[in-house]
Amino acid sequence: MLSNDETLFDHKAFLAAVSEQAGVYRMYDITQTVIYVGKAKQLKKRLASYFRKDVGSNKTRALVKQISAIDVTVTHTEGEALILENNYIKKYQPKYNILLRDDKSYPYLLITDHKHPKLGLHRGGKKVKGDYFGPYPTVGAVWESLRLMQKLFPLRQCEDSYYRARSRPCLQHQLGRCSAPCVDKISPSDYQKQVQLAKLFLKGKSNKVIEHLVENMENASKTLNFEHAAKYRDQIATLRKVQQQQFVSGSAAEMDVIGLHRHKSQACIHLLFVREHKILGSKSYFPTVPVDTSDAEIIAAFISQHYIGNDLNLGAIPKEIIIPEAIESQQEIIKVISDQAEHDVKMSHNVRTERAQYLKLACTNAATALMTRNSHKESMQARFSALNEVFELTNGISRIECFDISHTMGQQTVASNVVFDQEGPLKSDYRRYNVHGITPGDDYAAMAFALDKRYSKVTSEEKMPDIIFIDGGKGQLAKAEDFFAGIDQVKTPLLVGVAKGESRKPGLETLILAGSHQLISLPATSPALHLVQHIRDESHRFAITGHRAKRQKASKKSTLETIPGIGAKKRQALLQYLGGLQEVLKADRATLEKVPGVSKVLAENIYDALHDN
Repeated sequence: MLSNDETLFDHKAFLAAVSEQAGVYRMYDITQTVIYVGKAKQLKKRLASYFRKDVGSNKTRALVKQISAIDVTVTHTEGEALILENNYIKKYQPKYNILLRDDKSYPYLLITDHKHPKLGLHRGGKKVKGDYFGPYPTVGAVWESLRLMQKLFPLRQCEDSYYRARSRPCLQHQLGRCSAPCVDKISPSDYQKQVQLAKLFLKGKSNKVIEHLVENMENASKTLNFEHAAKYRDQIATLRKVQQQQFVSGSAAEMDVIGLHRHKSQACIHLLFVREHKILGSKSYFPTVPVDTSDAEIIAAFISQHYIGNDLNLGAIPKEIIIPEAIESQQEIIKVISDQAEHDVKMSHNVRTERAQYLKLACTNAATALMTRNSHKESMQARFSALNEVFELTNGISRIECFDISHTMGQQTVASNVVFDQEGPLKSDYRRYNVHGITPGDDYAAMAFALDKRYSKVTSEEKMPDIIFIDGGKGQLAKAEDFFAGIDQVKTPLLVGVAKGESRKPGLETLILAGSHQLISLPATSPALHLVQHIRDESHRFAITGHRAKRQKASKKSTLETIPGIGAKKRQALLQYLGGLQEVLKADRATLEKVPGVSKVLAENIYDALHDN
């Protein structure tokens, strides 16, 4: 790293020694924080441009004033520099770079590579062998597609562990949504035919699917197999109905369309997904944009951060990307994306007819999304102001947190912590805590446990809220007061209990101030009360969602899993040999001993464990 003293950067000495090769540079401020990351085909030439006397950009001038050190990394090619720059931006989040904060992987429909393939959802994590279809803009869109596929093609959607343990058809088979391959209710060849038809349908070739089904129906009729012919007839009717509901666009088969809209210092990018001649969905992004940033810079930064280096190797990178205007280093970016996608990718900006209509639609959606976001933001800021009028905090309110406890009869206790700032829910800071080591059903102890987990090690004032809402009455609030009285605090938050009214109806909530325990009742029309209700409801939703997931996981746990010496294979052998868990419970020691792999001693242990001996 080349640097000068703490307040002035000696750029002349730095430029005299810097390489002329391609590479990436990182600029640091006086606190050694990375404030900007850039790439260059020729490092020396690019870095020298920052220190010219006639620099026209206000952003560049402000950046140069803060530089105390520059670090360079040389690469073999500009393409390597592009990938490294993208990785550094995601790692350091520099304030002078355009930042795309949403880096989630997209959900896909997956048909696994299996004797009896499963149709299901895949999102991130370990790649599974099989055929992927998508990406879909939201998980909800995937679930909707799965429900539709159940009506069209009776493929299993259950997990492999559930599939292997079946000894008789499940409810999905009785509803006509699964052909029950687990118990051989359908031959492997017939099941594979349904799998191939499902793949054709997901590729947008529904007419071919209908042709196959018509042929199968006619063959079944000729052989007097009228039951199968009726099933094919019903499949055809359902498929034709779906065809009528789907929108088929035109010649554009596979592309992403990027729309951009700007308003003052804000920007919105709207990404439109077109797959198999259909608009599959769309998504809006709101990148952090430094001042004096051009539209082309925003588009280039979005493309780099969205496509390069992300886990989008499952077919998410389309064959064509439509952009509003040309960008710098466009050919190099295309080359890197094509190498990652393992197919040629085209990038277009001067488009006509159908593609122009898509681009116009994407830009219109970007404008609408930004307007909606600002409307929500203004409403949220008004509610924060109204709440501050109630509590009269000197420095205002910028961060609010709320806690709630959820359990069933004291079991699977979960505490939630939700966070709001002046833009609304800050979901990246949400936390759930699995409460343990307390008396079951003791909400006060559960609250103390959650507060200790959240605040006992906080050292940054920024991470401490201005207000903490406790969903509950004076008892829960007293626990919170005791906790904060016993720890060293970097900042003292205002503690407020939220007690429900006698009928538990919205609008009858009472706020309880810590210390004095003064009761505050706000009018039902008060924006401040609406904010409290929103935070409290979100906290309750987040807690109960976590609790239900924990409870469901516990309910799925087999009794056999708690017995020492019983692994997955022996558990499966017991269930298959005896015909299910109920039969295992009824079996005596001699019957258990007959199961392959179960010794006399193990049979004794199983019997004793199942009968509490």
